[in-house]
Amino acid sequence: MSMTKGQGSVVALTLVATLGGLLFGYDTAVISGAVKSIDANFIDPQGLEETARNSLSGFTIASALIGCFIGGAIAGWVGNHLGRKGGLIMAAVLFLVSAVGSAYPELGFGTIGQMGPDALTPFVVYRILCGIGVGMASLLSPLYIAEIAPPDARGRLVAYNQMAIVGGIVGVYFVNWAIATQGDQAWLDQTGWRYMLGSEAIPAALFLLLLMGVPDTPRWLVLKGRTEQALDVLKRLMPEPTAQQTLSEIEGSLVHHTDKLFSFGALVIFIGIMLSVFQQLVGINAVLYYAPMIFQNIGAANDSAFLQTVIVGAANVLFTLVAIFTVDRWGRRPLLVCGGLIMAAAMVWLGAVFNMQALGSMALVAMVLYVAGFAMSWGPVVWVLLSEIFPNAIKGQALAIAVAAQWAANWVVSTSFKMMDGNSFLNGLFHHGFAYYLYGAMSLASALFVYYLVPETKGRKLEEIQELWHKG
Repeated sequence: MSMTKGQGSVVALTLVATLGGLLFGYDTAVISGAVKSIDANFIDPQGLEETARNSLSGFTIASALIGCFIGGAIAGWVGNHLGRKGGLIMAAVLFLVSAVGSAYPELGFGTIGQMGPDALTPFVVYRILCGIGVGMASLLSPLYIAEIAPPDARGRLVAYNQMAIVGGIVGVYFVNWAIATQGDQAWLDQTGWRYMLGSEAIPAALFLLLLMGVPDTPRWLVLKGRTEQALDVLKRLMPEPTAQQTLSEIEGSLVHHTDKLFSFGALVIFIGIMLSVFQQLVGINAVLYYAPMIFQNIGAANDSAFLQTVIVGAANVLFTLVAIFTVDRWGRRPLLVCGGLIMAAAMVWLGAVFNMQALGSMALVAMVLYVAGFAMSWGPVVWVLLSEIFPNAIKGQALAIAVAAQWAANWVVSTSFKMMDGNSFLNGLFHHGFAYYLYGAMSLASALFVYYLVPETKGRKLEEIQELWHKG
């Protein structure tokens, strides 16, 4: 079947917006290849005791999440005042600046490679700036897509953003692996880690360039009273009669309701926040940030650990495709419940593998199963739901709260993993397995939460979904 002009425009704009997701994923995983080198350059020379060392290392690796929280919290305001497009442009600039700065934090402060731990502060600042860009893109990319997509394809198109996220993750795993094979650990500590972090500048520059040629979303244009421009954009995305009808529905949804946060009750806000928090409490970013270290904990050599990380990333891509092709057929709820149960089983299995010190392929299989469960459900589907469930009149501020909560939970998980995994007492009892039991329990809780509280939004117009909350 040939693609219509409107369909082609929707897909083209979606692909541009998904570059924000790609950079989200790229930044999430790029640090995984540099963890040991960052410790060697900035942490180990300080001679700290175990707890202090693990705490500082965990804070440094997760420092971008401070920026993610800030970016997520302000993205709603930025998206409402500067537009969805304007906010994404700001995020692209932050990605570009921080990629160069985190690779060479000594720039402007001292000689590259000679500052030692003194370069830790500017490194953290640049990582926080990158995090602000990630936080903004994590909200605005799926929001942009949801606001231009037709209802029958919205789940699939927003899920493309998750495919871009995992594409960024897998892409940077290959980049990190390719860089790691160019020298030994000493070369990696001196030079290789800079190439890893600096490589983000390439997709960031491309994102910034492409954003210059896209329009803002019709819903934001109507929000700002620019009705004619909104209609022009709608006519690019759908047949003219449908565009006129959609414009009237958008105007009605914005005119007839106040814009106070709790205009539609507290339940929709609570569900949005908990979807975000559970997406992180299942432990996905601890696995993504520390994948090479996890495989080294089970005895893999350095190159082998990076290769096994690539395998995990490939599973992430494959099962995200499952979500893309099923989210508009099966619905949001079935995927989330099923994925939560799969992740729970896989994390308990992985914890048992570590606890029994059963080194070998069993840990890799458990991690692949876990990532598969996440990729087909809580990875893409949460973003689909977050872009759908909030009524137009409160979407910006409600989505910002939910995304900020997500990044706060991400920070807690990412910083606490290094402390749990490096704790001698816990390792004496569980042999590096404690964290995975905890993530398994959270995965089970996430499935129960969706089963009992989250409504189905498949196939509904955005303006229609808010009626779910009207009716209580």
